[in-house]
Amino acid sequence: MTIGRGLLGGFTAVLVSIVAPTAIRAADVDAKQSVFAAIDAAEPTTAAIAHDIWQWAEVGYQEKQSSARLQRELSDAGFEVKAGLAGMPTAFVASSGSGSPTIALLAEFDALPGLSQAAVPDRQPLVEGGAGHGCGHHLFGAGSVAAAVALRGWMQEAQIAGTLRVYGTPAEEGGSGKVYLTRDGYFDDVDIALHWHPSDRNRTYASPTLANKSAEFRFTGEPAHAARSPERGRSALDAVEAMDFMVNMMREHMPEKARIHYVITNGGDAPNIVPEHAAVYYYVRHPDPVVLESLWQRVEAAAEGAALGTGTRVEHEVMHGNFSLLPNDVLIARLDANLRALGGVTYDDEEQAFATRLRANLREPDLELGSEREVQPITDELSMASTDVGDVSWNVPTGGVRIATWVPGTAAHSWQAVAAGGMSIGTRGMMLAAKVLAATAIDLFLDPQLVTAAREELERRRGPDFDYQPLLGDRAPPLEYRNR
Repeated sequence: MTIGRGLLGGFTAVLVSIVAPTAIRAADVDAKQSVFAAIDAAEPTTAAIAHDIWQWAEVGYQEKQSSARLQRELSDAGFEVKAGLAGMPTAFVASSGSGSPTIALLAEFDALPGLSQAAVPDRQPLVEGGAGHGCGHHLFGAGSVAAAVALRGWMQEAQIAGTLRVYGTPAEEGGSGKVYLTRDGYFDDVDIALHWHPSDRNRTYASPTLANKSAEFRFTGEPAHAARSPERGRSALDAVEAMDFMVNMMREHMPEKARIHYVITNGGDAPNIVPEHAAVYYYVRHPDPVVLESLWQRVEAAAEGAALGTGTRVEHEVMHGNFSLLPNDVLIARLDANLRALGGVTYDDEEQAFATRLRANLREPDLELGSEREVQPITDELSMASTDVGDVSWNVPTGGVRIATWVPGTAAHSWQAVAAGGMSIGTRGMMLAAKVLAATAIDLFLDPQLVTAAREELERRRGPDFDYQPLLGDRAPPLEYRNR
């Protein structure tokens, strides 16, 4: 998968055709070729790191081995690493250089519960009921670190002014790790934040995401024998079901782009005991954080009404809250130019056979096999997902891309994503992502006007009266949220 001279030459030609001529200098192209070569040389190490994290499959706030592995790679490369930030033992920031601009690369590494899967194209859990990297965060973290290490080498050799940082951000999946880092000021002096995400396609996104907020609602009733003296009991499970019924009735009367979903996390202990305790875990989403808060208040009211109607008591614990992603056209254009200059990924015969067999297990794939070689058009269509990158993007100019690390047509949060992410298909996309991030960081370090323009756009988009107030309030990180 090493980039040869022919493709590097293609990068130069395509880059000149996409980006304004005044933004291209021979030194810029030489810098990118040098960094790409360093990324290619480190591919075996990067792939090994990603595979380690894939095997460990540690869920949010429990990513001890994964975080330590990334920290060690950065420390060995000369970065100054500080860990245990904002009350999160697995959060870290690694820094190199000094002065302005300060460019941050984001790195995630948490897995999802229940998605354990071998790197094979048929359903085969490694650990029954175990966790798996269904969102590819093992690739995300390792790819960002690979880009950072190569960039540091170039900055040292070329004596480039500025500060390069890697932010190790735990618990993206429902834990809002980046929100706590943002709330506690760790991004206050950052000029630009760059990120990427595994996907089934190559695309730069100019679209916002949904803001979201979650909480577990816990009801307490009175236990009693369910047959001999049910009149003495007050069922916490009745309260959960009453709340769920009322919230489901809300769906007809919500804005079209809103989303609500839930799981019952505790339904009682035995059918012949009126449940004393029961709980339900809710997510609420909407593109506008203000509208989201109004919907959230209605969900809280439904919980209180359910408690009142069933003679029980209710309390709730907010688990996480994320702002919508705020696009930045200046960064989107530069990321897209670099992605198009590099192109997509090409499978070898073994990967092609794997992809063909895996696609037989996909339900209604919306992309054809072969599209992994292409770069899709920029889209501003609303993404119905959510991410804690959103809070970063309202405070720092932020841009990102999605890269094909999964077989085309694969859904995120699926065993098929785990399977492809655990073999060379995932590695191919990860290495491409590292180069896109590195190339864009080089542009930003060498062109201060880009940084200024991105900041001006952020201030224009969020408005003069913007006052950041985290949706999760002042709560401490829920370090045990995956153990509930």
